[in-house]
Amino acid sequence: MPQLLILGSGTAGTMAANLLRDKLDEEWRITIVDRDDDHHYQPGYLFIPFWMDPKRVVRSRRAFLPDGVEMVQAEIERVDADAQSVKLGDGTELTYDWLIIASGSHPRPDLVPGVADGPLWRDTVHEFYSLEGTTALRDKLRTFEKGRLLVHVAEMPIKCPVAPLEFAFLVEDHFRRRGIRHLVDITYVTPLDGAFTKPIASRTFGDLLDDRSIRLAADFAVERVDNEASTLNSYDGRALPFDLLVTVPPHTGARFVIDSGLGDDMGFVPVDKHTLRSTEHERIFVLGDASNIPTSKAGSVAHFATELFIDNFLAAIEDRPLPNAFDGHANCFLETGRGKALLLDFNYDTEPLPGTFPLAGVGPMSLLRNTRANHLGKLAFEQIYWRMLLPGHRLPVPVKMSMSGKKSA
Repeated sequence: MPQLLILGSGTAGTMAANLLRDKLDEEWRITIVDRDDDHHYQPGYLFIPFWMDPKRVVRSRRAFLPDGVEMVQAEIERVDADAQSVKLGDGTELTYDWLIIASGSHPRPDLVPGVADGPLWRDTVHEFYSLEGTTALRDKLRTFEKGRLLVHVAEMPIKCPVAPLEFAFLVEDHFRRRGIRHLVDITYVTPLDGAFTKPIASRTFGDLLDDRSIRLAADFAVERVDNEASTLNSYDGRALPFDLLVTVPPHTGARFVIDSGLGDDMGFVPVDKHTLRSTEHERIFVLGDASNIPTSKAGSVAHFATELFIDNFLAAIEDRPLPNAFDGHANCFLETGRGKALLLDFNYDTEPLPGTFPLAGVGPMSLLRNTRANHLGKLAFEQIYWRMLLPGHRLPVPVKMSMSGKKSA
């Protein structure tokens, strides 16, 4: 009986389990491993500090797995790719014929001195990339009345690279609606040379920061947080004072990836960026945030890549050439507050461009334009995620990026 083992039941792992169970013969045994039964809708973390109930973002992992997929709840300790086996934290060893690593990326506040190890942690130093963190930040914002607020990105890559910008816009709107915006000085602090990685989008976001009177501190390579002085310090000598620091910590791959020697310096597994197959082990594929592909670590990438991966996997197990090439397609909404949002659509070779999506001239979504329709699309995605994306139903958007409706700059 052929054995397929999936490590991680987040977005990509769950999608793969649903899609492959439908495609593979019943003789295949499919097992998925994760440490707990809590599947988190991570885009919801952004809204919890402002209005979303934390209970709304958590559901059972098992509830989204199809019949015929076994779930093992355990910590993953190590992968032995040569022996094609996986050791679990309880000592159990699972063997596989084919392995899918879908273990995501993980915020590491411990990697910046003075963040998680300082007395200001969860007091005036916060993050919103975990359920615990975003809930604590919600409580802090309820009592924050005035002062200097820093929204900070430590380094790239991170999950959903537009989320820090979204938080900056939403927190600005939060204080505006409370009538105390004039009492709060907001600075967006980034290691990039502008508001975003791509020039056209960076100009658009930079203009919006200016419009909302949010300062931009670019090229900021963080050295540490000084807990005594309440400053965010960079290697070039800058020290930004704060009354509230909302930081996005560095991200790494899963611990077991690092311990197994499968990852790069940050713990992300090197793969062919088009096929998602490990460059070192032909019986390993990597989905979602766990790989080193040069595009956003975002749910849309997991979605588009996993759909294209299915036919490649079916070809691989039959020793046929892999038919599909993933183009790095990413599609994401950027909340800007005040009931509006922007939409980005891009891939490995094409930066976010203005235009309409998904249909030329019709839309109904606008690219790189701040609209109410985009905001409603962002909110609607929550139900699309639970009802369509995770179960593996095809969405009415192109898997590969299309130039239809886009305007070259």
